[in-house]
Amino acid sequence: MSGTRWLDDEEQRAWRAFIRMHGRLTARLNRQLQTDSGLSLADYEVLVQLTDAPDGRLRPFELQRGLQWEQSRLSHHLTRMQRRGLVTREECDEDGRGALIALTDEGRRAIVAAAPGHVETVRRLFLDGLTRDQLATLRQVSDQVLARLDTGADTGD
Repeated sequence: MSGTRWLDDEEQRAWRAFIRMHGRLTARLNRQLQTDSGLSLADYEVLVQLTDAPDGRLRPFELQRGLQWEQSRLSHHLTRMQRRGLVTREECDEDGRGALIALTDEGRRAIVAAAPGHVETVRRLFLDGLTRDQLATLRQVSDQVLARLDTGADTGD
């Protein structure tokens, strides 16, 4: 344990503030979506991934990669969304073995209806409180951390 690089006071304050902000923001965004549209934040994230796909279809591994979810979480969540008519599973014509997750008309209607309130909440709780310089810094910091994650700098994975 002597080699542990403990956080100094400033690092600890920054890290804890980030964790608190992330948790509270996620909870508020989830509550807003649930109240206004009946969607969870997780539902919304899946629907965004599918609406961003050219034909509204993705293979499960593509969704898993885009969402960074465990396979079991994705499978269970997709089953719940399928029961609600938001997505459907289709056979893949390309290889006959794989499956595709497809956005249904109901799923498209749900995200179209939910998006305005969600975006307004993101603006009100997050974006409107930051200057353009702060947004640029946030983007740079986020890109830097993501690049470290992508290159395997996190030896925990």
